[in-house]
Amino acid sequence: MIRVLLVDDQTLVRAGFRALLEGVPDIEIVGEAGNGGTAVALARQLRPDVVLMDIRMPDVDGVTATRLITGDAQLSGVRVLVLTTFAEEDDVFAALRSGASGFLVKDTDPDELVQAVRVVARGDALLSPSVTRAVIRRSVQSGRPAARRRPEPPELALLTAREREVVQLVAAGLSNDDIAVRLVVSPLTAKTHVARAMAKVGARDRAQLVVFAYQNGLVTPDGYDAGSTGR
Repeated sequence: MIRVLLVDDQTLVRAGFRALLEGVPDIEIVGEAGNGGTAVALARQLRPDVVLMDIRMPDVDGVTATRLITGDAQLSGVRVLVLTTFAEEDDVFAALRSGASGFLVKDTDPDELVQAVRVVARGDALLSPSVTRAVIRRSVQSGRPAARRRPEPPELALLTAREREVVQLVAAGLSNDDIAVRLVVSPLTAKTHVARAMAKVGARDRAQLVVFAYQNGLVTPDGYDAGSTGR
């Protein structure tokens, strides 16, 4: 059973997600929070598998709450899935850097939301390609230092040519199965390449690997390939 904590400052939004997820046999709603501070407290108390986190909330926002949850060693098994709108692109990028395992837009299809919860619960990252492209484009246009303007990090040199290619495909939103098809290798081999790349660059999960790829110029917004959502 996947234990989920719902976090949103709008009661009707939480009620909608509860109504949707409660009918799924392998998902259980264990609590609700209206702001990030309460979310952190409930995460420590309830130890959910997945926190469905809004970003814009009063008192303690979703980015801060995400950082507090993912930075707590006692909550290492708790994953944060951010729900957002296109108006919050910069905050989504910040949430990924704070340790979120992925994000979806709030108007995503019900089946995609259910699948997202399952993907994140099993330890993978869920990245919505359309939102990823917008987030990274906004981050570049807003003046964040581009990778080509700063020294290449030593972690980048540790990657083999194949691992760089795999990181690029992960950043394009491809799952391990998708990568295996693209590179004509087995899913296990693709998974191994991803795991090794994550270890070499110090990425917590696939979401962090995507951040690394864009920050260091392995992928650019204009070169983004809207592929799989990571399922």
